[in-house]
Amino acid sequence: MNPDRAMSPALMLALKIALSLLVGAALLYPFFAAEPVGGVLAELQLFGTAGAVAAATVFLLLVALYARDLSRTLQLVAPASRIASPASVWWMFLLPYNFIEDFFIVANVARSLEREAAQNAALARFRSFGMRSGIGWCAAQLVSLVPNEIGSAAGAVAVVAWGWHWAFIRRALRALSAASSTRSHAVSSPSST
Repeated sequence: MNPDRAMSPALMLALKIALSLLVGAALLYPFFAAEPVGGVLAELQLFGTAGAVAAATVFLLLVALYARDLSRTLQLVAPASRIASPASVWWMFLLPYNFIEDFFIVANVARSLEREAAQNAALARFRSFGMRSGIGWCAAQLVSLVPNEIGSAAGAVAVVAWGWHWAFIRRALRALSAASSTRSHAVSSPSST
């Protein structure tokens, strides 16, 4: 396949769905395993039912706040620089599709920021645009599905890398917001002559 030629959207969607089905099978495996398995589900059981529900609720709230920051960041990127729509980040909530789509979300945000940096001085101080930390947390998240100590360790790595990526996104969002605010102020209050 020619690396300069993009995969057709239909073929890309079919690939994402096929990979999502594999992730779905991995997510369901612990429920049907003959012997008890470790991993995230076993760790959640340590909290009891109420604790597991509370932990899942807090986690989903944090994902919503993270997705909101990704969306706001893309909103502040010039439309010509955007690789994806700001609304596309909300695919993070569609299980098991999100385990695959998350790779594309973080890559699209990173590439959008990189393109924006070419024309927006607010991003001039950034040397990278979150691709490594974003892909890192996505990959560790996938490995976290392994129902043993490796999966548990990967889950911890995923959380740390996710936090690192989110901190980067917050810095980029602050820089873009400040630049947008400065531009808005300059337009709304023309200088007197």
